Amino acid sequence: MNIFKSAFNYLITRYTKIQLLIILVIIVFAFFISESNIFSRFGYDAKIIELNSQIEYYQNKTIEDKQKLQELQSDKDRIEKFARENYLMKKPDEDVFIVE
Repeated sequence: MNIFKSAFNYLITRYTKIQLLIILVIIVFAFFISESNIFSRFGYDAKIIELNSQIEYYQNKTIEDKQKLQELQSDKDRIEKFARENYLMKKPDEDVFIVE
């Protein structure tokens, strides 16, 4: 509490009340009223964190998909397996049963 009193006394002796009022108005405007206020800043920081996590997710997903594509391009059996699993394709002489 003494720190606040000493800081208040220092400000009163150094500046006039008009100057302190102007400084206070500027601080309030800068931090709370302007478009780039402190609350917007916290919101922007949260959005940046969210977008960075999405970037990381999609980069990992891209790496996985490139590996799958490379596997599909290198082996005919894998292409056939992929088509059977994802597109329910079959050979003319077989029957496919879907179990849910």
